[in-house]
Amino acid sequence: MARQLITDKYKRYLLLEKGLSPNTMEAYWSDLQKLLYFCEERKLSILTLKQKHLEEFLATLYDQTLSSRSTARIISGLRSFFRFLLLERYRDDDPTELLETPKIGLKLPVVLSVEEVDAILAAIDLSTDEGTRNYAIIETLYSCGLRISELIGLRFSDLFLEEGFIRVEGKGSKQRLVPISNVAIQKIKNWLSCRSQIIIKKGNEDIVFVSGRGKAISRVTVFHYIKQYAGAAGIQKNISPHVFRHSFATHLLERGANIRVIQEMLGHEKITTTEIYTHLDRSFLRQEIIEHHPRNRKK
Repeated sequence: MARQLITDKYKRYLLLEKGLSPNTMEAYWSDLQKLLYFCEERKLSILTLKQKHLEEFLATLYDQTLSSRSTARIISGLRSFFRFLLLERYRDDDPTELLETPKIGLKLPVVLSVEEVDAILAAIDLSTDEGTRNYAIIETLYSCGLRISELIGLRFSDLFLEEGFIRVEGKGSKQRLVPISNVAIQKIKNWLSCRSQIIIKKGNEDIVFVSGRGKAISRVTVFHYIKQYAGAAGIQKNISPHVFRHSFATHLLERGANIRVIQEMLGHEKITTTEIYTHLDRSFLRQEIIEHHPRNRKK
């Protein structure tokens, strides 16, 4: 019972005080459940766990061929939980203090070229309401560098189209104003003309992007259509909605945008998160040289 009380308080702490995004909170909560199950199996208490127990717990995860990136995320969640226990005076020590986090190699994200973005958009049938909506969705993802959660959460009250901005609620419920291109504005207006003909379900009246049944469109639906259009365009890359966000940042950087501006547009709290695109830009430049420099071209 005491353990249930502690975990319930921790869940409220994550939600109210840490202000984590729903996805991060769900990941932390899921990882904690794994630890609790480990404790149950070995008849251990979370209040008396030692570093050696946590290392044993992580070893069981290694045996499940967990990636270094996932292991690092789990350790981050463990640190959050044991700091909470310290804060609430359930413990007077932190067994995660000396846990080693695995090194994560730089993983460059998948990026589309401008031509590939155009090819995907060209694959959309604009004679249908569905196609008109999907064009507006992809154009907005790419023009504004949005996360998929930010896009499907867009409301009419977030649109300032006459001023050329949209308001976005990002991770941790942090809001930011993002400039939107004239093309994206026009595509949204085209979609709103179609949307006005749909009977909207109660509770979805303020949602910009809805399904034909009048409900907020899901991330799974957006993912499905993007895959479909990429296939039709003959693109072999592993495409997801997030690829348009990566492409947005990379194309800005390639064309000389200040990295601080890109950080602000993407809603990154730390500049180090945005700096991955400088690595990506160098990779792109190297590829361009390899392909086009006369010394590298095959005769």
